Amino acid sequence: MLVERFYHEVWNRADEAVAREILAEDFRFRGSLGPEKRGRDGFIEYMRSVHHALRDYTCIIEDLVVTEDQVAARMIFKGVHQDEFFGVAATGREIAWAGAAFFEIENGRIAALWVLGDIDNVKQQLGGEASTSF
Repeated sequence: MLVERFYHEVWNRADEAVAREILAEDFRFRGSLGPEKRGRDGFIEYMRSVHHALRDYTCIIEDLVVTEDQVAARMIFKGVHQDEFFGVAATGREIAWAGAAFFEIENGRIAALWVLGDIDNVKQQLGGEASTSF
């Protein structure tokens, strides 16, 4: 399945060639860790930055819900904090957090992805303060 390949090959292995193969040319990505990215190159730049900050960055699919042109995934994200992340210098700690991902599929490629992650939990694990406002 396309979404499983996205996580196993693109995110977990940082395979840029597969990203270029399975993402639509005008791919739209909105993640909890940063601003919206447009196009394959924008996403690949984002992926590189996450892998730079978090060694052994891994995405684990907990559940998938699939329709004809949309997929929702319940996820666990984890990695070892090896460089600045959310303004916090490397701690060497393994961090993990839960999230959800919502995909739009068009013409056999991933056209859009919106990821919501538990960023307050990430900040707490890095030794920072969690947000108390909505």
